[in-house]
Amino acid sequence: MSYQQLLAPLHAFLHCRTPQAWIDEACKPENLPTLLTDHLVCELKAAQTAIWLIRKYVADKESGDALLTWLKPYENFVHSENYDLHFLNDHKSLSKNVIIRGNLPYADELVEKMVMLIKEELHHFYQVLEIMQARHIPYVKITASRYAKGLLREVITHEPDTLVDKLICGAYIEARSCERFASLAPYLDEDLARFYTSLLRSEARHYQDYLALAARVSPVDISMRVRKIGEAEARLIQTLDNELRFHSGVPGDALSGATTILTS
Repeated sequence: MSYQQLLAPLHAFLHCRTPQAWIDEACKPENLPTLLTDHLVCELKAAQTAIWLIRKYVADKESGDALLTWLKPYENFVHSENYDLHFLNDHKSLSKNVIIRGNLPYADELVEKMVMLIKEELHHFYQVLEIMQARHIPYVKITASRYAKGLLREVITHEPDTLVDKLICGAYIEARSCERFASLAPYLDEDLARFYTSLLRSEARHYQDYLALAARVSPVDISMRVRKIGEAEARLIQTLDNELRFHSGVPGDALSGATTILTS
């Protein structure tokens, strides 16, 4: 399958493409440290989200605690800027042997897809950090974008709708990541372009896995929720932002005469 074929359903799923103004800002050499740093943290957040879903909905306590233990060194690095990197190959020891509590019909599928996602996201974390080190870009903590919080405001607060909506949000986050990797690649140097292109297949699968799980969990058709959350996602991408992040909106100085910049 060509990358054009891979991206076609993803572009149809998203309600807008990344604005050129964001691409122009993101590909500036002086912004590469910020972009890579935020990408690094996003990979950890993706793994954290998958582990939260497993622990919250299907895993027994012992299995859930074991998953948290796998993440702890990555979290310590991100929060403390600790350069002891011996933990970076630990994702290779991740196991799918999660003990499931209860008898939810979607439990096995959720565990299988989320554990695979965790392993891949932690591997991507390693790859991004390796790129940063090769380019002598130190890891320095930065603030998070408003993107994920903005999406989560759309989540209904009663089950099973909460889980369904969180899975749909996950689908949009992964789809947008994939779309941005593809959008950025032609503007980057050869090594970075190759790296971002290499991520497309896994990210495209992640969004499809989240969407399939949402449909599996929901007792009703999810198309209306998918559309509503998708419209909110597009607004976040098309709204002015005052800082550049991997999922930020239009750079604040890109539109002349603009007076409102959302930051929360």
